[in-house]
Amino acid sequence: LLHQVDSTNAGRVLASDAAVFLKKSGLTDLVLGKIWDLADTDGKGILNKQEFFVALRLVACAQNGLDVSLSSLNLPVPPPRFTDTSSPLLLSGTASSDLPWAVKLEDKVKYDTIFDSLNPVNGLLSGDKVKPVLLNSKLPVDILGRVWELSDIDRDGMLDRDEFAVAMFLVYCALEKEPVPMSLPAALVPPSKRKPLSVPGAMPLIPSSTKESHQSLPPVGILAAKTPLTQ
Repeated sequence: LLHQVDSTNAGRVLASDAAVFLKKSGLTDLVLGKIWDLADTDGKGILNKQEFFVALRLVACAQNGLDVSLSSLNLPVPPPRFTDTSSPLLLSGTASSDLPWAVKLEDKVKYDTIFDSLNPVNGLLSGDKVKPVLLNSKLPVDILGRVWELSDIDRDGMLDRDEFAVAMFLVYCALEKEPVPMSLPAALVPPSKRKPLSVPGAMPLIPSSTKESHQSLPPVGILAAKTPLTQ
């Protein structure tokens, strides 16, 4: 991975090159900014080999729902995933689609029952109908905003049966004090939503233009759902 950004073996990675490369992780600009700040220890705008490895490790942490902090560096995580086709770590379509879904069958049955009780229209629930269920969890609104973003996989402002199951799964994880990931892990993408040759989190989950949106975007806007969440 280092060789992809440092093809001349100079032993350093410029901020501009690193930014382009790290964006392929599918993480939001906000998270990537935090990763850069932690990796670029003396703020010189260049990463040496060791610092670049720290950045990669933090990307892997974020992709697996761990805190983006130096204390996460020693935790066991799978290697980071990038959408670049030349990356040796790219998950092939088969690997990604063969992964068992993290939502267990018995839980899915429970989530489907809740889904049906909310009177879906054409198999879809609007944000207005999902909002009370999410708020009922008493979780902080910024967490609920992220749950909505991650579960509305096709970005249409509505949740189908599988997307709703993802939302419920994330809510229950959060209630168990597990961190809600910054990008949707491969195992949580419903089989119905998996595309060949796609990497989980390959599509940015929050459009890059909303870099400052964490102050204004989350759930108040999303959960009010007067207007569907648009790209």
